[in-house]
Amino acid sequence: MIKAIVVDDEAHVRSDVISKIQKNFNDKIVVLKEVNSVATAVEAINELKPNLLFLDVDLGDGTGFNVLSNVDYKSFEVIFITGFDKHALKAIKVGALDYILKPIDEVEFIEAVDKAIAQKNKENHLEKLIEISSEYFNGAKNNRIILKTTDSVYAVYEDDILYCKSDGNYTTFYVKDQEKIVVSKPIKKIEEILSEHIFIRCHQSYIVNKKYVTKYNKQGFLMLDSETKVPVSSRRKDYTLKKIF
Repeated sequence: MIKAIVVDDEAHVRSDVISKIQKNFNDKIVVLKEVNSVATAVEAINELKPNLLFLDVDLGDGTGFNVLSNVDYKSFEVIFITGFDKHALKAIKVGALDYILKPIDEVEFIEAVDKAIAQKNKENHLEKLIEISSEYFNGAKNNRIILKTTDSVYAVYEDDILYCKSDGNYTTFYVKDQEKIVVSKPIKKIEEILSEHIFIRCHQSYIVNKKYVTKYNKQGFLMLDSETKVPVSSRRKDYTLKKIF
């Protein structure tokens, strides 16, 4: 059985999560404890060593990120529970962590838990994911993002990303002084986690880092250096050039 702890400062949310676990995963998950604060969560996690943590972002005495930063035991999967807080959601996505929104939709809940169960026996790199999410949440000046491939996890500074190119449900990152990184996410999802003041979607299939653009040529390409060129769609041309130049 998978051992779970539910952390939320609202009793009705804790009850809802536990009810959905009992309804949909009664043969797979047992809830060891429900707690309502950073302090009680840290104590419970270190003592009970769960496999799965349902974690509210906004707690009365701090945040879910405080919980994750202060526990000694980190061999678990985490699913954040949050309201529609744009900053918190961006931090969670930047760190490639999983979440469900309040009020909790049952289908989304089941999908998130199924994913966590599938990840149970794989290396979860939780400490690195927490580090990246916390950096963003706490306002780090030079953001990093987590990129997961089929066999690796990369922590990449946004400033080092030259451009991204999509191919259906896959996106390739071209990174300064590094190999290409291919992730199984469509470019629309990638656009959500990249900083708007650094990157621009110049084409249906391309996102470019504005600081590496040296010129725009008449053939409809942004030049990043003497050999690297990124296409600009006619529909996005005026917007792109205004934002860059």
